[in-house]
Amino acid sequence: MPESLNGQVAIITGGSRGIGLAIAQAFAAEGTAVALVARSEAAVRTASETIQTAGGQAIPLPADVTDERAVDRVVEETAERLGSVDILINNAGSASAIGPIWEVAAQTWWHDVTTNLLGTFLCSRAVLPGMIARRRGRIINVVSAFGIPTTPESTPSRFLSGYSSSKAGVMVLTHSLAAMAEPHGVRVFGFRPGFVRTALVEEGARSPAGKRWLPELQRLLDSGRLVPAEVAARWIVFLASGEGDDLSGRVLSTAYDFDTLVARGDEIRRKGQYALRLIE
Repeated sequence: MPESLNGQVAIITGGSRGIGLAIAQAFAAEGTAVALVARSEAAVRTASETIQTAGGQAIPLPADVTDERAVDRVVEETAERLGSVDILINNAGSASAIGPIWEVAAQTWWHDVTTNLLGTFLCSRAVLPGMIARRRGRIINVVSAFGIPTTPESTPSRFLSGYSSSKAGVMVLTHSLAAMAEPHGVRVFGFRPGFVRTALVEEGARSPAGKRWLPELQRLLDSGRLVPAEVAARWIVFLASGEGDDLSGRVLSTAYDFDTLVARGDEIRRKGQYALRLIE
């Protein structure tokens, strides 16, 4: 049976805009208190005020998810102001290194990796001791349909190697975290929201490097074949409710059907499906 999210507490990184803000609004509508995390103090404050105006409970916590001390402070302040953390959404992301690796700055490439992968590690590491002590909690790591192969014919984007590599790393980390945490009552999921119009995508498409190396981004934006951020948010709420707990460790997608996946839970676990692995 799904749990009520009313009265629970969630931390959402990258929560000031796009998918992160849609997730925060969906949680707030369920009665979940949300802590919004983003680097921009002004943006995260505005997002928090938007939720509060709609009647939800939200606090802004500006922080860089690659800063270990800042992440620890986020978790501590969330617990002090809202209560113990029940849910963590690792949504903060970066895709700045666009182009062949011999043309992108090493520092920019590494920034994508640290934001996407190290940020997920640090935030998960910070909330897990409390979740394990209470023997409850759920972590949902947002990965990507862009740059991660989803069919035998597809390949990672040649020109988003930092983003693709780090998101693949998050998929493996998700599987490892789930295996470590499940005996302690904590579930961990990966989630691919599909192609959503976000500021991150639009900025990449408009940039000089994006226009040169990723023209498909603009074509996708112009195609209208986009997933509304609200659809992705409903999936996150579904996973946070506990209804999909048998799928812990798997990478799920808006392209799937809730009920079908839940019904196939035993088969998915037995066959090792929906996880990054070598196909022999």
